[in-house]
This record gives sequence, structure tokens and C-alpha cells, in this order.
Amino acid sequence: MPKTPGDAEPFLPKERSLPNLQQAAETCRGCGLYLHATQTVFGEGSEGARVMFVGEQPGDVEDRQGKPFVGPAGRVFDKALAAAGLDRGVAYVTNAVKHFKFEERGKARLHKRPNGGEIKACRPWLQAELDAVRPEVLVLLGSTAAQSLFGASFRITQQRGKPLASTLAPLVIATAHPSSILRAPDETARHAAFEELVADLRLVAERLARKQ
Repeated sequence: MPKTPGDAEPFLPKERSLPNLQQAAETCRGCGLYLHATQTVFGEGSEGARVMFVGEQPGDVEDRQGKPFVGPAGRVFDKALAAAGLDRGVAYVTNAVKHFKFEERGKARLHKRPNGGEIKACRPWLQAELDAVRPEVLVLLGSTAAQSLFGASFRITQQRGKPLASTLAPLVIATAHPSSILRAPDETARHAAFEELVADLRLVAERLARKQ
């Protein structure tokens, strides 16, 4: 495996508009994940989006289509947004890590959590997206997204749904990743987990409504 710098910063463009960032990210070699992924999956949305959602990494469907949150977890995400009264069309959606990390099991490609070095290497892309979008509300979906910005000690179980002290956005909150709902053991647990996610997203909707 060729050596990589362990840092995406050298691959960022001088002019850091979202279109420039997306184009530059296609050739990022900041960590080794690009070697096996189909393509870079950059964020989707516009500069000036009022709310920005950050997940962990693209999954199998996202890797093939090149768009974030379009697989099974993306469908749960869209359903939760609708239930909370939020419009994905006015949000910016991205991931802490831009390449799909997986292990092959027969013909299947199974999600494998990115390690600390891979998360750190990809952090410059996420920071550049934040600087370009400047959202009113930043929502961190799952522990990887939260730890990429707040450090490895961050615990979703302790902090979810609470405003987090940060200069990243006027309101920053963390909640569960939609994929965790799919992993719940039964329908009752899935329903409860979904309602908890919707409750957290309603806090976002209320904040945006107050600022209109």
C-alpha cells in the first residue's frame, strides 16, 4: 500500500467554495481509504444552508452513487426529518469521513468504522465545509461525527439533544446516527429509537422557526 500523508490539508484548494472543495476532494489521498472506495462522497447542499448535518462516513449505496445519505440509513434520516418538520432541501448534509471503509464478506461490502487516524486525516474537509456553509445549527449524527469535532472522549449517551458549547455554529447538538435505528433488536426498539431521533430534530426545527 502506498504511503499517504495522513492529512487531507495538502489537497484542499486555495479558493474554498463548496464547488472547489468538492472538485478537489475527488483526488484526495489524505488517507488510505481512497484505495478501495469507488469514489469520494462529498457533502450535498448549498452555501448558506441554515442547518448542517454531519454523519460518520458513506455506506455501500453512497459509495456507488456518490451522494451522502441515500442508502437505508438515508431513508430513515429523510423520514425523521419529515416527522420533525424539517426540509432536507434547505440543509447541507455531509460525513466526517468522505470515503467508504468496509470489509468484504462474500459479495457484500460491510461497513467498518473509520479509525482515529482516518477521522483526523479527513477533518480539514469537514472544517472547510463548515467555513463555507456557516450554518445556524450544526447537527452531529452519531459518535464518530461528534468525536471528529469534540475529541474521542465525547459520549452521545451523555450529551445527545443538549446544546454544546462551541464556536462551530450558534447551536450545536449531537444525536444518534439513523443507522443505529436499523440495528435495533426489534420493532419496538426501532420505534422508540426513531421517536428519540425525531424529538432531537424537533429542537432543530424549533430553533430555525424562531429565527425566521
